[in-house]
Amino acid sequence: MIDRPKWLHWLNTCPSINTWAIDHAAQLRAGDVVFTRRQTAGRGQHNRVWYAPSGVLTASFILDRLPVIQRTGFSLAAGLAVIYAVEDLLPDLQGQLRLKWPNDIWLQERKLAGILCEVSSSLSSRLIVGVGLNCNADFSQLEIDQETIGNPISLHHICPVIPDEIAFLTAIRNYLLQAESVLSDRVETHLGLGKLLPEIRRRDAILGKSIAIQTAMEQAIGRAAGIDDQGRLLLERSNQSVKPIVAGHITLLNRCNAR
Repeated sequence: MIDRPKWLHWLNTCPSINTWAIDHAAQLRAGDVVFTRRQTAGRGQHNRVWYAPSGVLTASFILDRLPVIQRTGFSLAAGLAVIYAVEDLLPDLQGQLRLKWPNDIWLQERKLAGILCEVSSSLSSRLIVGVGLNCNADFSQLEIDQETIGNPISLHHICPVIPDEIAFLTAIRNYLLQAESVLSDRVETHLGLGKLLPEIRRRDAILGKSIAIQTAMEQAIGRAAGIDDQGRLLLERSNQSVKPIVAGHITLLNRCNAR
């Protein structure tokens, strides 16, 4: 049996690990990771159901140093951390993973992973970064339309040998702590995503695509015109005006052209 690091809280089963991390904030330290192989009631963005059959790596990472000003758009920085971790462990995937704003990771135009960042209600300084990464997942067992859950793909569809869970958790944790350190630097505190922004933009999966986006206030249609320094999506409307979007659910209007 592989030794488990001291920062790892391994749960046999759990409805939602992000909820568990929020409820047990007093027992957790910065840098801790909560993990389960069986999450039964996962949550995604905007309280959508997060489907996690066996083989989805589900973990919550505890960060305590990130200034409030840096939290907008951090799901993109977290997504970049997951991409780096996957590419380190599976070098054949170098350059193939993309970020779909605001919180998904794509491989071959399909959803490989999702991110959910939440603030602890009892410790306002604490950010909980939930990650769901499809490692050895069979989504056909869910008996649900694949498009409904983002047309998912699993690493085992592409790579014959998948690293173990501890390797993934360690690598993702290391890169998240690096991202936190970069964005917590005093020089960076007024620069949004700062040094991470060029790489985030390079990985932008929907740049130039026609999209519909549902926000809390409206549904808007336009062209994805990039990501600003705060991690907001830039939506170019038909009149060529550009509007920054903080949060919303995206539908590609021409799915076959998505990268």
